[in-house]
Amino acid sequence: MTFPYNFFTAAFAGAFLTTLLALPLWRKWCLRINLVDDPGHRKIHSEPIPLAGGFAVLTGILLPLFVGAILLKLGIVKISSAGLIVHGIDRRALELGAIAFGAIAITFLGWLDDKHELKALPKFAGQFLIALLVASACKRITLFVPSEIFSYAITILWLLTVINAFNFMDNMNGLCAGVGAIGATLFALIAVKDGEYLVALTGFLMCGALLGFLPWNFPKAKSFLGDAGSHLTGYLLAVMAILPHFYNKHNPHPFAVLAPLFVLAIPLLDLAQVSLFRTLNKKPFWIGDTNHLSHRLVRAGLNRTQAVLVLWLAAIAIGAIACCL
Repeated sequence: MTFPYNFFTAAFAGAFLTTLLALPLWRKWCLRINLVDDPGHRKIHSEPIPLAGGFAVLTGILLPLFVGAILLKLGIVKISSAGLIVHGIDRRALELGAIAFGAIAITFLGWLDDKHELKALPKFAGQFLIALLVASACKRITLFVPSEIFSYAITILWLLTVINAFNFMDNMNGLCAGVGAIGATLFALIAVKDGEYLVALTGFLMCGALLGFLPWNFPKAKSFLGDAGSHLTGYLLAVMAILPHFYNKHNPHPFAVLAPLFVLAIPLLDLAQVSLFRTLNKKPFWIGDTNHLSHRLVRAGLNRTQAVLVLWLAAIAIGAIACCL
């Protein structure tokens, strides 16, 4: 069966253009309600920057998905494998609904954090409830352990880890969005190879939306992702790592289950090293500092743009291993 490349190209383009064009509208709204990142400690911008990126990215993903699903269901758009895609949407409607609801909820949680600077406990509680919802409604990680309790625990732990890894990594212009776009692309390519149409669709939509945001954020920022955007990015990538069957009859290598670790190696490594550093220095691991990988590269002599580009290249190079697995 011919893979519907035109459909996924349209999804990518739709998400890119929607985000690119929606961002100015969200930016004006953020300025009107004073949802901005003010200059201050550990910040290099000299004027308030709107935290509009998360809302624009969410719009860029959900609006093309909603419109495309309607057009396919009504038969207005004719593409190869349309029947298979519609069947997949119908068969996994509950799962897709839970993922979409989780995306909206995690963005809202991030918005609350942006607006009110939530304390660690309520913020973590919100993340946990959303992760529990996804673990209940979607596929769960098993790691070949025949225990439902274990699968719930490891799936929730994975979701919380990746969400916070991207939240931590949102510390330089273009870093979180760029690494997120790279991860989404790699997951999409793996899904294409395995015929996972809905996972591929999510990946292309997410990649398009994040790339549509980047011109507003890199190298000079006119808008930030904010916690809303970094939470959404981490959430969707964590979910995309759960949905596919990396280990299957076509790819029976046990190490295939490690593919998501390579795709998300840079944010996970950054989370691990900065958390370890803070713990050894007897500081709460959730309190920000300047010891992230990006900051270390700057102290090594790179400027901020160069540091971000190096981490993008590292994410591509390490993530490519996942495609081999």
